[in-house]
Amino acid sequence: MKKPIVISDPFPRTLNLIFTKKKLRELKTKYKVLIAPNKNKKKFYEDHIEKVTYIMGQPDLDRNLLSKAKKLKAIINVESNFMNNVDYNYCDKKGIHVIATSPVFSKPVAEIALGMTISLLRNIHNAHFDFLKKREKYGLESNLKASMLTGKKIGLLGFGDLAKSLYPMLLPFTKDINVYDPWLSKKMIKSYGFNPVNLNQMFKTCEIIYVLAAVTSKNKNLIDKKLLNKMKSNSLFILMSRAAVVNFKDLIKRVKKGDIFVATDVFPEEPVRKNDPIRKVKNILFSAHRAGALEKAFFDMGNIVLKDMALMSKNLQPKFCKKAQSKTVGLLASKPVAIN
Repeated sequence: MKKPIVISDPFPRTLNLIFTKKKLRELKTKYKVLIAPNKNKKKFYEDHIEKVTYIMGQPDLDRNLLSKAKKLKAIINVESNFMNNVDYNYCDKKGIHVIATSPVFSKPVAEIALGMTISLLRNIHNAHFDFLKKREKYGLESNLKASMLTGKKIGLLGFGDLAKSLYPMLLPFTKDINVYDPWLSKKMIKSYGFNPVNLNQMFKTCEIIYVLAAVTSKNKNLIDKKLLNKMKSNSLFILMSRAAVVNFKDLIKRVKKGDIFVATDVFPEEPVRKNDPIRKVKNILFSAHRAGALEKAFFDMGNIVLKDMALMSKNLQPKFCKKAQSKTVGLLASKPVAIN
């Protein structure tokens, strides 16, 4: 029996990044793997797509090219952002699954979000550097502006994979969780025991706001000075999803007032310029787009790819990767990652 053919085109990932040696052997044992070239890629796809069962990557696939794919079961996006380079409607009509490996990042990102929150509340990072510089303060003197996470009023802006991994970590500290997600009904949010709120309510009342939303054509620069200026003194703003949701110029102006605290893992342009003035802004805890980039997360990516390919090979639905939803995927506008 002939092995199903898989096109490997995972850039910016590599097979060695997303598969352990054992899992890579499994991939090559169960499937015939064709490596897409860097040059003349369109011709490569035109020559091979007719006999391919899976495409592992995020290449440009228009309707004309997809119409030649007689055996194609799935396009598996391992960059993890659905991009506007695939005819999703055609895939949906023809039963071609378009899935992404983004779920592997949700728990690592949630964990670092919790860590950054506690560090901001208790000033752990600055206390460490004060000690290194021999100017540390002891006892209460070092905690005059510190507070506890326990009992805080939380705002989750976006209630997708990230939020669903984060909220169980927050529940031991507080049950006061408020959610804004325009793609979910109030009934659905209430079913989790949380409060559905609008953006004005969230920014006026919440003491810690987590930005966990995917970027869409409708929410770029959604968080601007009008919302940021509503934030309470000593509140926290934790940005863990995508920079484009936030107007960074407005955010920096708000932080410079000195009465709120920010943590961010993402930036409008990455890598950030060495002379970017944001580096000198106080009250910001920086992370260089590293929240989800753990070796375990990347290897989990390969694991769920193999699991879903095994299911689809039996004509079952994929259940480990995230499925592109035809009604909403056209609105997504995340910027592809450049650095693993």
